[in-house]
Amino acid sequence: MSGHSFIILGKIVGAYGVQGWVRIHPFADDPASWGRMKAWKLGLENAPQSDWKDVAVKGFRAHSDTLVAQLEGVSDRSSAEALKGSLVGALREALPPTAENEYYWADLIGLDVVNTHDQRLGKVGNLIESAASDVLVVVADDGAEQLLPFVSAVVLDVDIAARRIRVEWEADW
Repeated sequence: MSGHSFIILGKIVGAYGVQGWVRIHPFADDPASWGRMKAWKLGLENAPQSDWKDVAVKGFRAHSDTLVAQLEGVSDRSSAEALKGSLVGALREALPPTAENEYYWADLIGLDVVNTHDQRLGKVGNLIESAASDVLVVVADDGAEQLLPFVSAVVLDVDIAARRIRVEWEADW
């Protein structure tokens, strides 16, 4: 979704209750801020931006390690279950600005990854959330993937303007 005017925030993982609420797995660190948005965008992974639909948020709260939300037009469990697998996004301008050394995942995808010897390792193809840290999925020109932990010992510098991430990582690791 890199380059779009909205950011992916999470994924609907199922229904919650019988009145149309959905459970959402958040991809962002501050999901509480989503509740201040009046509308989200819903769509499927790899769908064109024009296929994403605006949906008004009627209710929202944290629940265990997920979020639950009631969306306009979703009034029963069957309707909520039909949304399972949909991604939740928001217009970039509706989101709070990032703090220093904080990034939206969408801004990292596609950046070149180079090591301290100026060897190009590839581009960020995706990120994975793990219990210990987020993980960069770096895709080399030949399609091979390397998984690099997104921690300060590995990621030395992120330069969004230059579209580059400098890492402490050898090409043959």
